[in-house]
Amino acid sequence: MSLPTLLQRLSLPVIGAPLFIISTPELVVAQCKAGIVGAFPALNARPPELLDEWLGRLTRELAEWDAAHPESPAAPFAVNQIVHKSNDRLEHDLALCVKHRVPIVITSLGAREDVNRRVQDYGGIVLHDVVHITHAKKALEKGADGLIAVAAGAGGHAGTLSPFALVQEIREFWQGPLVLAGAIANGRSVLAARAMGADLAYVGSAFIATREANAPDAYKQAIVDSAAADIVYTNLFTGVHGNYLRSSIVAAGLDPDALPASDPSKMSFGSGRSKAWRDIWGSGQGIGVLHDVPGAGELVARFRREYDAARAELAS
Repeated sequence: MSLPTLLQRLSLPVIGAPLFIISTPELVVAQCKAGIVGAFPALNARPPELLDEWLGRLTRELAEWDAAHPESPAAPFAVNQIVHKSNDRLEHDLALCVKHRVPIVITSLGAREDVNRRVQDYGGIVLHDVVHITHAKKALEKGADGLIAVAAGAGGHAGTLSPFALVQEIREFWQGPLVLAGAIANGRSVLAARAMGADLAYVGSAFIATREANAPDAYKQAIVDSAAADIVYTNLFTGVHGNYLRSSIVAAGLDPDALPASDPSKMSFGSGRSKAWRDIWGSGQGIGVLHDVPGAGELVARFRREYDAARAELAS
């Protein structure tokens, strides 16, 4: 699938970021039907055999939607694969992506030529997320079809570079598909990402506070009640720096202003991933503009109205 083909299928240039534990078929289907790419981490399907069922369900339900709504076909879906040596499920999960011909595969924490080739061989595209230029160039050298620039303020595993710096430096050497992540939580921000030079915006935290999200009600309410000042950047919980809600860290009995550093060599994914921090809640810095818990389709429609209004304002 080429970028122009992908964009033609979207009602808004947005990918719903894959959210650990939170993104399940219910959320992904709602996102795709609303006209944005819905995505989920392969590791969310537990036990591993459940992934086959999920992929079959997504393919079937979206095909049924397309048949019933030819005037507004669903957007494609994406699966996130953690390409890190500790992910002992990668081969199993990748084989299922190949079996079901997953349209978009998002790779994280490593770039591998063999993974890219297996997806590209059946016509899928690979987007690789990066936090700085060295990773971006390495991913392209290994055959990624596009990049997800994860800038400062993004939820989950985030970088520290300004989105302006990251996007403009990538555009110095790459004119292909580029997605921007980092504190994008309304339609105006989506338009800003496009103006900055990205093709699509990557939106995650806003979808935590939706009805379809597989998140506790307390987590959704914490998103609604919090703002940028309530986000803590640390590598304690996974070995990779990321952004988390201060309130969840406090609830775990920790001092968010005095967290120890973690040993990056202890990163763990796949079946060996620790559950010790399952109640530490990830979030990006953009949540200060979120004030309710709508359906995912309603949130996309709101984004679209805000996007169109901002574009009209700039054109006037």
